[in-house]
Amino acid sequence: MSHTLFIIIVGTLTFNYLFGLLLDYLDSTRWSNQLPEALVGIYETEKYRKAQDYEKTNTRFSLWIGGLSFVSMLLMLMLGGFAWLDDFVRSYTQQPIWMALLFFGILGLASDLLSLPFSIYSTFVIEQKFGFNTTTVRTYILDKIKSWLLAGVLGGGILAFVVWIYGATGSWFWIVAWGALTGFSLFMSLFYSNLIVPLFNKQKPLEAGELRDAIQAFATQTGFKLKNVFVIDGSKRSRKANAYFTGFGPKKRIVLYDTLMKDLSTEEIVAVLAHEIGHYKKKHIVYGMLTSILSSGFILYIMSLCIGMTEISAALGATQTSFHIGIIAFSMLYSPISLIVGIASSYVSRRNEYAADRYAAQHYDAEAIKSGLIKLSVLNLSNLQPHPFTVVVSYSHPTLLQRLKALDNDRIA
Repeated sequence: MSHTLFIIIVGTLTFNYLFGLLLDYLDSTRWSNQLPEALVGIYETEKYRKAQDYEKTNTRFSLWIGGLSFVSMLLMLMLGGFAWLDDFVRSYTQQPIWMALLFFGILGLASDLLSLPFSIYSTFVIEQKFGFNTTTVRTYILDKIKSWLLAGVLGGGILAFVVWIYGATGSWFWIVAWGALTGFSLFMSLFYSNLIVPLFNKQKPLEAGELRDAIQAFATQTGFKLKNVFVIDGSKRSRKANAYFTGFGPKKRIVLYDTLMKDLSTEEIVAVLAHEIGHYKKKHIVYGMLTSILSSGFILYIMSLCIGMTEISAALGATQTSFHIGIIAFSMLYSPISLIVGIASSYVSRRNEYAADRYAAQHYDAEAIKSGLIKLSVLNLSNLQPHPFTVVVSYSHPTLLQRLKALDNDRIA
């Protein structure tokens, strides 16, 4: 049985890698330096070529990363790397919580250090080449240290708590863990901007003036109670522009990147925020949260049936069952289900994006949301013509052309 599971794990890993290559290949068939007719009037030829070059560069770079990651994981499986690490941590402690913390701590740190050169190259070579990077070496180093500390304190704390629940509750593990993790997720939804974001970025209330007045007027018009509009110093790391909505109830807030404010007009920014408010009004955030909670419950239930199986641990070469080895094996075996769930989730997300665009067009200004989307696409060098199959599988947002077409169709209707 363990040998069969090992073959399934290797086969799943290989399928995931080859499937990713297929998606990259399909996207590459859409590459062209010739401005497509559908984009005439939307993109300048030079801007389009730059976006294509950016896409090609990132795709080729990701091929190297994906290939090395695939080979590394195969070697870990073939050479019994996970079993060796399990024996190593057992030589220091037999306490389940400390074993799990050491196991995942070593694995996570090693993985992060191995990926570090690629991260540096992506930030300081690729992003720099295309005019996005504004990260200094000091900021990069501080970000990395903070990320490690956060992973150790927050991630380690959650892991220790879950392992304790597993040992203390037996067959009730998945229910108790589900409740605890759901509570934590809700807490972070409320306080993420207050507790985590300030570790990396400065946020300040949007200053009084034309933009704040326009935002407040729209919020009042649509019955959206808005107390907090914040500006975040996104330009500290990148020139890419963005905006997002976070929290719910009295803790909801809209966050604007300072880069967004530099490049979009007042009307376009309000239209982008109208889109975000549309998500709230359509209850996409609540439904998304409920879906996430149900999904995590399903995963924990399936996981609770698997991680204690001797065959699961033996498939990775371990001589004893353990929570940490079971988690590694389960994550690999679950990936086909994760792919299917991800496709369904992406479909729902794209549908919600259309609905939020429609809300912005109906309650504010269709031309403003269109021009805002175009500017964001140009500024971020978005891939305008991915292969349709890639969009179905992995895109949480429709492409720019799909969104513009939908907005035009809604206006005609």
